Amino acid sequence: MSEEWIQGTVVENVRWTEQLHSLRIEADIAPFTAGQFTRLALDVDGERIARPYSLVNAPDIRPLEFYFITVPHGPLSQRLYALNEGDFVWVAKRPAGHFTLTNVSSAKTLWLLSTGTALGVFLSILRTQEPWERFERVVLVHGVRTSDEQTYLELLAEIGAAHPGRFHVIHSVTRPGGASQPENRITTMIQDGRLEAEAGARLDPESCQIMICGRPEMVSDTLHLLEKRGLAKNRSLTPGQITTEKYW
Repeated sequence: MSEEWIQGTVVENVRWTEQLHSLRIEADIAPFTAGQFTRLALDVDGERIARPYSLVNAPDIRPLEFYFITVPHGPLSQRLYALNEGDFVWVAKRPAGHFTLTNVSSAKTLWLLSTGTALGVFLSILRTQEPWERFERVVLVHGVRTSDEQTYLELLAEIGAAHPGRFHVIHSVTRPGGASQPENRITTMIQDGRLEAEAGARLDPESCQIMICGRPEMVSDTLHLLEKRGLAKNRSLTPGQITTEKYW
């Protein structure tokens, strides 16, 4: 069955940096669950170039929103960055994906570990009622290279104000002054205990569920560290505490 495309209209292109931006698009897609993705496409030289992108908006919020980083010489990302209000973009009508809270068990603390534009996936989840109904606390960790990549700060503050005392944000900046500082990586902060100390919560099988979304190496390394602590990956037949999604 061929993919069904609908035409969307750009209502805003928020350019956070020279590489990071968010597109807000009016398009009548099918209902979706927070954490899912759809595909965006442009027609270039007679060919439709498409890539999957996670939705940043909650299912009941419009317009649709997507968070991007441009890829040097990429056939699509540079063109998406150049779009302006009123421009058209193709949107796949039916979102998909399993990185949602549907198969995540309830717990005392929900940890959301992300790098880069994977933050957008968690923003969609955080703007629904489900995490606040099923978890006492939510800890969001966002790893970036430089401080100007700390985006959506106003929205994060709004989420915190809506759930006082229950939402904690930790920023991990690995190049704060231009030089690499590996000690600020999420994995290092787990190993030396800083992440738990700052959050005031434990990464253990008894009290938490953990969702990890970001660069493949971060996801794999973090999963390995947590498995050494006795936590297990969530599987359909053997529920655990860790749910992962690799996000480029």
